Amino acid sequence: MKRMLIPFMAVACLVLIWTGYSQHADSKTDVFRYKHSYVGDNSAVGNIVKQLAHHQELHQIELETKQTPYGIHLTYQEIDAEAVEQEIKETVLYNATYLFALVDNVDHITFTFPDNAYTVTRATLDGWYNTQLSTVEQEQDLKKLIQDHLKSDKSVNQFFVH
Repeated sequence: MKRMLIPFMAVACLVLIWTGYSQHADSKTDVFRYKHSYVGDNSAVGNIVKQLAHHQELHQIELETKQTPYGIHLTYQEIDAEAVEQEIKETVLYNATYLFALVDNVDHITFTFPDNAYTVTRATLDGWYNTQLSTVEQEQDLKKLIQDHLKSDKSVNQFFVH
């Protein structure tokens, strides 16, 4: 009886591990199912933000929908003590890029951290990338755009200089 139980348990564990991995992979790769969302769709915006960098430290999401221009305000708790300002700026750039690519009517996004706040506008970020983020239709294209700009002479710090 013990001989049959051990292989069965091993197979069951492998199935559980694979299922967990598959669900995690799917949730990270299908963020573009929220493409063409609107600021007023709090469920879609929340689901997008839950898949972005430092979502674990996200404290509050506020949607500015009463009048145009529409906006999103994300408030974060303290990010890891080892996180430097550069990492926070990269998080702002990465998260804003995804939100502008996926949420059609958002004009500005404010990121508030315990020590800093950053506001990014669609026009500024589109200009930095030299493309309209709303036209990007696939996640791999968006990732490549981000990576290319972070590697080029357009460093994150140049984006934040006004």
